[in-house]
Amino acid sequence: MLTFANAKINLGLFLTEKRADGYHNLQTVFYPIRINDVVELVDAEETSMLIKGVDIPGDAGDNICIKAFKILQKEFDLPNQQIVLLKNIPVGAGLGGGSSDAAFLVKLVNQKFNLGLSAEQMEAYVRPLGADCAFFVKNKPTYAFAKGDEFEELSVDLSAYYLVLVKPPVHVSTAQAYSKVNVKQPSTSLKDLIHLPLQDWQAHIFNDFEPSVFQQYPQIEQIKTKLYQAGAKFALMSGSGSSVFGIFENEVKLPELEKDNLVFYNL
Repeated sequence: MLTFANAKINLGLFLTEKRADGYHNLQTVFYPIRINDVVELVDAEETSMLIKGVDIPGDAGDNICIKAFKILQKEFDLPNQQIVLLKNIPVGAGLGGGSSDAAFLVKLVNQKFNLGLSAEQMEAYVRPLGADCAFFVKNKPTYAFAKGDEFEELSVDLSAYYLVLVKPPVHVSTAQAYSKVNVKQPSTSLKDLIHLPLQDWQAHIFNDFEPSVFQQYPQIEQIKTKLYQAGAKFALMSGSGSSVFGIFENEVKLPELEKDNLVFYNL
């Protein structure tokens, strides 16, 4: 059995305070997009992980999908499986690919072995694996707060627009990005700002990682500038980087950006 695990972008990201446990409280809006990994479960003599496609740093045996499966395997005494991951979502891009893979794996296990788990139960299993993992269980536009793992569903629909995502050949360390940010309480919650007309987003919706990440990687800021120059109504870095998305009213082609970056169209 297989499933298609999609990426997400952040429609704004406010870092509101540093927590006593070392994490940050934040406000963001997760929005699913159509870049997909493929996750497959195959009956096997021993549980293992096979990764194809985009290279993922580290040992496959430590992959978040293996961790997710072993939690369920122990809980429900499941037979061994080989997890096959065809990786297409760029790594280190602020797109939540690993978190999505883990969440969709849990949904696939639930389906294959008829576990009867509710969405809330599956969220509880994946939440300890990563702050944005649980979002991918329901996989709908969501306002996220606290550590980014508390959710409220939102009615945000960008289907009338043309979304483009640009991934430069840069890997931004999430830990390093967090170490350089300035935290502050916004005067208006992102939950309210996201309902402004799209033409007003540029003046009100920001990603608090951008100033420090742009300082270290000016090519990411240049991508954002070029998206606006190409006619984007709104452009923003996703997560802690390095990808940048643009929201356009009409279909566009960006050959200049394709020269040095991965460009994904019509998301």
